[in-house]
Amino acid sequence: MTLQNLPLARTTVDADAASRTLQGLFEELAADPATRVLLVQGSQLGVDAAGLALFDVSRLPHGGWQQQRLLYLGRADGMRLVASMLPEDLGFERDLDGVPITSEASLVELVEGLSFEHLRDIGDRLSDRDAGLGTTAVALTAWHERHLRCPRCGEATEIIDGGWVRRCLVDQSLHYPRTDAAVIMAVLDDDDRILMGHAAHWPTGRFSTLAGYVEPGEPLEEAVIREVAEETGIAVGETTYRGSQPWPFPCSLMMGFQARVRPGASTEVRVDGEELTDARFFTREELLTEVSAGGVHLPMRSSIARALIEEWYGGPIPA
Repeated sequence: MTLQNLPLARTTVDADAASRTLQGLFEELAADPATRVLLVQGSQLGVDAAGLALFDVSRLPHGGWQQQRLLYLGRADGMRLVASMLPEDLGFERDLDGVPITSEASLVELVEGLSFEHLRDIGDRLSDRDAGLGTTAVALTAWHERHLRCPRCGEATEIIDGGWVRRCLVDQSLHYPRTDAAVIMAVLDDDDRILMGHAAHWPTGRFSTLAGYVEPGEPLEEAVIREVAEETGIAVGETTYRGSQPWPFPCSLMMGFQARVRPGASTEVRVDGEELTDARFFTREELLTEVSAGGVHLPMRSSIARALIEEWYGGPIPA
């Protein structure tokens, strides 16, 4: 995986945005034998041995074809594609015979033989089409789960435009999916070492590149400089944009940079002990040794952090 082919930035799906506002869109989709449906529950996707499980629309259980639970994702491979948002409290535990246990009996047959996997864990293994579908479905679902009420008056909202807009039932104001801009950076010093940190809430040994949200009125490059200084006390100067990908947990767009320590600046790392509890520079040999010994655990392969690290390293780092 390279920064030009990031796991969650891959897609072959035509978003078909013009169709979102069509009257009777979902009725038309329900009658179209080429419509396929995928299941999404929070950040988890229904998958089978082939990748995302795509169902003929006729297999969706009675009552499941409700506009307030559907998202129109677009067209691909001669199909029109829809995500069905499952309630967060809908369980998929299995009994001793392996039969799915759900609070909606009509879903039992549909989920038989499926597993529900987190997009973080499977994003790099999905096809380009499925990566695009899954990332969009998870991002939209996260937005809907957090915007059930109008931010202006607090009243309930309804889903319109194929799942891409929410409309207040009282003041009729329209609300659109949001994306939070974040920067993530491979910081390198004059000896070509990479700076990696351990966040306080991560498992022991987990190290990754530094990252942070862009503040209002702040250019991306300034966000890189500020975040590195705040988290480690390191002063960086030159910044080079490397690529971006959505990170819908719940709504980030990660913009990757490579940043260089300012000439003559100190490489003494100072962490705050609250957000970061450890940060240090690694040579390639040191990182490989630590990873091989199990002392350092790298970020998952679906992340842009892993791509930034392996770009610096020169190729995939063996697990």
